[in-house]
Amino acid sequence: MVEPTYKDHWELLGGVVEADESPYAAVVREVLEELSLAAPIGRLLVVDWVPPGRHPSDGVMLVYDGGTLHPDQTAAISLPAQELRSWAWCDHAAAERRLTGVLARRVAAASRARTEGTTAYLEDGYIVG
Repeated sequence: MVEPTYKDHWELLGGVVEADESPYAAVVREVLEELSLAAPIGRLLVVDWVPPGRHPSDGVMLVYDGGTLHPDQTAAISLPAQELRSWAWCDHAAAERRLTGVLARRVAAASRARTEGTTAYLEDGYIVG
């Protein structure tokens, strides 16, 4: 997880898909931009529809499997200081403390999906179906 400089809570690494860019390509780009890390990105774990509220319209959030990093990859992580204050590995309890409710639910669903070899569909962080 990352701690943005422009928010008062922690977030999942990521960003917005740009014009003519696939969601997968966006994840690869965001990991490189935010962590200076060219790591292989795995399969899709979560699709989460987010209703209008904090954002002006609804949206779809995707969570991909970031795999397991080797110690040398972890040591090479470098953050853009103007955007990110810090990053951390977090277990479920730490994620619950640091993330907003919807993000904590999304992370828990992603963890389950990775363990079970499935993909979860959520609405506002809650499992549907």
